[in-house]
Amino acid sequence: MYLLPINRRNFLKGATATLALTALGANGISLADPAKTLRVGLIGTGWYGKSDLFRLMQVAPVEVVALCDVDKHMLDEAALLVSQRLKSRKKPRLYEDYQKMLAENKLDIVLIGTPDHWHALPTIAALKAGAHVYVQKPISVDVLEGEAMVAAARKYNRVVQVGTQRRSTPHLIEAKKNIVDAGLLGKVSHVEMYCYYHMRSTANPPIKPVPDFLNYNLWTGPAPLRSYDGLPHRRWRNFMEYSNGIVGDMCIHMFDAVRWMLQLGWPKRVYSTGGIYVQKEGAANTSDTQTATFEYDELNCVWQHRTWGTPVNPEYPWGLTIYGEKGTLLASPHQFDFIPVEEGDERIHRDAVYEKEEYPEDLKEEGMELHAAPATRLHMLDFLAAIEKGSKPVADIEQGHISTASCILANLSMELGRPLVYDPVKREITGDPEASALLQRPYRHPWVHPDQDKV
Repeated sequence: MYLLPINRRNFLKGATATLALTALGANGISLADPAKTLRVGLIGTGWYGKSDLFRLMQVAPVEVVALCDVDKHMLDEAALLVSQRLKSRKKPRLYEDYQKMLAENKLDIVLIGTPDHWHALPTIAALKAGAHVYVQKPISVDVLEGEAMVAAARKYNRVVQVGTQRRSTPHLIEAKKNIVDAGLLGKVSHVEMYCYYHMRSTANPPIKPVPDFLNYNLWTGPAPLRSYDGLPHRRWRNFMEYSNGIVGDMCIHMFDAVRWMLQLGWPKRVYSTGGIYVQKEGAANTSDTQTATFEYDELNCVWQHRTWGTPVNPEYPWGLTIYGEKGTLLASPHQFDFIPVEEGDERIHRDAVYEKEEYPEDLKEEGMELHAAPATRLHMLDFLAAIEKGSKPVADIEQGHISTASCILANLSMELGRPLVYDPVKREITGDPEASALLQRPYRHPWVHPDQDKV
């Protein structure tokens, strides 16, 4: 086993550093001089694919060997930006087909920042090729894709970190340690999670020719082929063909954070209602209003989103509230507040960690989420530590699968109009053959759905 080549100077700068050393502890990274430069490939060079790659480049000296995207303009732009961040100024090799990229390059790490419907197949292919994988959330668009991804990670003994970086968010790590784990909440018997961002498109664009620089057939891949209306580039999340809607985009972050904080596994039962109640004019087919309940013993975790109207609490338009007998914890990617029940007990407030001075290049990055950058850097460090130690990362693929699949079950429950109980051993919805049949989406020919038993 080699020591990961973590750059001492870069690792030890910034507010993340002290927290990283504490969080990683005795099982953390060996801060050695470079012994091996990690060879990295990125599949999906859009907004968050590039962001994840740049955060990794900030904490480890990596060789960005190859980039893959079906959009030539996006691919060329990413190659230029990557070369500007490399000392060598060398541009990576560019690919349209991820399978060719994996076949022609021996990679240590593959980052996957594609649309959701393209997470499962590249992840499994990269694992087979011997790479460790960092894959964005949600890990899959159906439950059995996720089961196959977990099986592949275990079969090929590779580390898979999921981009649920709330588990590595500095102020949320503090909240978990000093409030939840310290017992300040007492018994917890109710959780609310929510998103009130007006993030759902109401546009209804006309059908248009596919541009020459985009391989739209390959972009669509195993998903249904919709008539082209300028879709890729951020609008795909409005369609269930390519995503799990707002539940799969935003609920998964909060639900995963709650499960991590409270040490929860699979919910006993999932029930959801909702639909398109207000924004009926657009082409989007994701819900604009939805409530989902994830049931545990003497605990309900309830999600709600509305893409219209006002938030319940303007200070927390996207976040979670954990109700305990001794106090309440409100948390979001931007801050947290602990409110004790007893008057006179200390209220606690923390804001997100920003590292603008330590990483001034963040300020120049298009679409940069400054509050999320320290979390992603720490998430990458945890990923690297797990690779070195041969251990599971904080957002291991199994944890990502539980959070993803639970959100998918919520959507299926809304569609079917009844509660669902998932059996992860039998991989079926208990007593519900109709629902069980929906655990695997049909794939478009010639793509073949992965099988947990044949990965």
